[in-house]
Amino acid sequence: MSGEEGEPVDLYIYDLTHGMASILSPAILGRQIEGVWHTSVVVYGREYFYGGQGVTNCPPGSTELGAPQQTQRLGRTHVPYALFTEYVEGLATSSFRGCDYKLLEHNCNHFSDEVAQFLCGARVPKHILLQPDTDLPPPLRAALTSLLEGMAPGAQVMAGGVRQLRRDSPDFLTLNTQIEEARAVSAKLDKQRSTLAEKLARKERRREKKRRKQRHLNGEPDDMAEAVEVETALAGPSARAPEPDDRPEPRAPPKDPPIVFRDLDGAAEFEKLSAALAEAALSEEERTSLDELQQYLVRGEGSWVLGDEFLTFIGAILSGAHGEAARVCALRCLAAAALREDVSLLLHQDRRHHALLAHAHNIDRLPPDEQLAIALFMCNLFENPSSSEWLLYISEWQADGVAAPLSNIRVTTKVCVHCTLCEDAALRDAGTALLYNIATKEVKTVVFDEVCAELCMAALQLAQWAPPEEPLWRALAALSRLAQHSADVPQLIAMVGPHPDAFRGTSPRIDEQIDLIMKKIK
Repeated sequence: MSGEEGEPVDLYIYDLTHGMASILSPAILGRQIEGVWHTSVVVYGREYFYGGQGVTNCPPGSTELGAPQQTQRLGRTHVPYALFTEYVEGLATSSFRGCDYKLLEHNCNHFSDEVAQFLCGARVPKHILLQPDTDLPPPLRAALTSLLEGMAPGAQVMAGGVRQLRRDSPDFLTLNTQIEEARAVSAKLDKQRSTLAEKLARKERRREKKRRKQRHLNGEPDDMAEAVEVETALAGPSARAPEPDDRPEPRAPPKDPPIVFRDLDGAAEFEKLSAALAEAALSEEERTSLDELQQYLVRGEGSWVLGDEFLTFIGAILSGAHGEAARVCALRCLAAAALREDVSLLLHQDRRHHALLAHAHNIDRLPPDEQLAIALFMCNLFENPSSSEWLLYISEWQADGVAAPLSNIRVTTKVCVHCTLCEDAALRDAGTALLYNIATKEVKTVVFDEVCAELCMAALQLAQWAPPEEPLWRALAALSRLAQHSADVPQLIAMVGPHPDAFRGTSPRIDEQIDLIMKKIK
């Protein structure tokens, strides 16, 4: 069958996860990988591969995997067809029997490599052969093995292939494009509104400082009523106090009240920060900012007292300029302040430098006490809708020393996943609270498939460790809400496990969440 130049030998390369690896790998591996590779050898007009059914061949590209993601020419062979078939039959009855197949340790790629060497002395690319070692550290192999086995029933890559998870229809792609365009417009308008609000707030703060200074020079006491009036003016006409008989009904509590940490005492946390900075060489502007924090956090004045340089002061502390203890104390002060409704005015000042979330992005490199302070700060921001929405903004920004662009929602997700999967009990408590808060956020449009997938994987990983009732309930409650946000989540729960029914009977409220999840899985 071979001509004088030999028969061409090609390597077909497929991604077993159909793109899911690139989405899920940050949550599973802590970094992104492009795919989980399956290979086959195409020669003599047939495609040869190895899986749970043993050695199989079929017309090229005819498995349910569809067209290969890559095709690589390995070379040409002069091995007679009869000798090759005899060789393949020998492999099928010795080292590559179906019962010997292992998804990671002895798989299709090892078969392709051996066949390629026999035919033309070529090798499968090293990054494919070594992927289990380079991309899958031992502690994480179980998670990925469960995922792949769920996608390929019985851990078999066989004739008939791996079932495809989802095909995007033209209507879906059109809708997705429209959604992305709407997000871009919304982000632009949001930025413009924020810039205008920031300018107005800054102007009003300058006016108020002048009034306070003049009152001080005249020996007059501060007029707290005027401070309240300033706050109302900043909030806009709709926020002005209505007449007694025209007051609206009290706001109904949210359907899923957030989990926050109210035991943080703002006055006590400020005293700790003051002590940590007692011997620091603070500039005049920094001492002013410290005094402003006291007025806001201890005396209960509005956020209008925080000047333009306040976040510069906080950024200097977070950069390490005044020591580790000061960083932890500053973050705990912010966590106490996060419970206040007007904290969102402070948060919006940070949109230029992103000092708060750029620091939170490095959570995995910070001491445990500082990690906990960041997690508490984020959890408490869910006390009020405006501050929680700030955590979930999708607009991208650049941080020093970070190549890829970041966004508030990406940093929030990273903090949540990191703390949820920590061994430290306090960090896990804050992490599962943040997981629950994000999943139960009523503004569903900001929680996208990729974020849902990462949070889902974190919740499933936590459930596999059989935690106590409280964190388990939070994880399952998060899964039931995430399953409503994203169609991928029920699929991941079914594929990766553990199955929710494994926890039935733990408590009535856990059974309730299991019922909600099962409605989506079925």
